[in-house]
Amino acid sequence: PGLPFIASGLGLGSVTPDGYDAVIESVVDHARRLQQQGASAISLMGTSLSFYRGAAFNTALTEAMREATGLPCTTMSSAVLNGLRALGLRRVALATAYIDDVNERLAAFLGEEGFVATGCRSLGITGVEAMARVGTDTLVDLCLRAFEAAPDSDGILLSCGGLLTLDAIPEVERRLGVPVVSSSPAGFWDAVRLAGGGVQAAPGYGRLFGVS
Repeated sequence: PGLPFIASGLGLGSVTPDGYDAVIESVVDHARRLQQQGASAISLMGTSLSFYRGAAFNTALTEAMREATGLPCTTMSSAVLNGLRALGLRRVALATAYIDDVNERLAAFLGEEGFVATGCRSLGITGVEAMARVGTDTLVDLCLRAFEAAPDSDGILLSCGGLLTLDAIPEVERRLGVPVVSSSPAGFWDAVRLAGGGVQAAPGYGRLFGVS
């Protein structure tokens, strides 16, 4: 409450490496625009957009935004990493919206950062608008299938910032008894922490929103 958000849209055309390549060079310019509009912290709200070239690129991109704006900066990929660490997760089952190529890049990125992707179930979607049309029941089923395939996992990473996951997270956690970290909620959780807004517990939206 009381923390305003502003946005500058990248216009991502497709959730594929070709789609990312088409917009990635404009990220720093968008960060500058947000700084000029009064932002006090900046997050690149795109998970696959920030992990698809690997961990070193995610770090370099964050540093480029920081150097260009003089502000604290982060990415959604860093946010999910911070969320996984905050909940003590290392072995994670992946439930994603992505095609196989992007899933493989996600698993490699997690491996570089010290996590183990125990398995993956995905929706194989590339259309940006299609992500928001995926219903809660579909997301819950996706997570259940991902965990069923790798029951020794510490928890689940539900990856893609375009998915609307707030209702799915608590339902999956209730059914399985393990934490779920999801891109968009983790992105905002991380951004609020970065901006110094003070994260307040939000009961009913999953375990991560109980971590200050």
